[in-house]
Amino acid sequence: MSKRNELLTVAQVLDELGGISRRTFYRWREIGKAPKGIRLPNGELRIYRSDLDAWLESLRSAA
Repeated sequence: MSKRNELLTVAQVLDELGGISRRTFYRWREIGKAPKGIRLPNGELRIYRSDLDAWLESLRSAA
């Protein structure tokens, strides 16, 4: 898997976003304001690096 398409844990995403709280991240997901994610068979959430980067770019463009 290329670096661009690596799967990130929620903790890694929170760190990339400057340490926002897990609660804030999940609230954003509830209202559709967070990057797409996938659920693994064990129930854990992962975010593709490319989806996180695209989401961040869309925020920059909207600002």
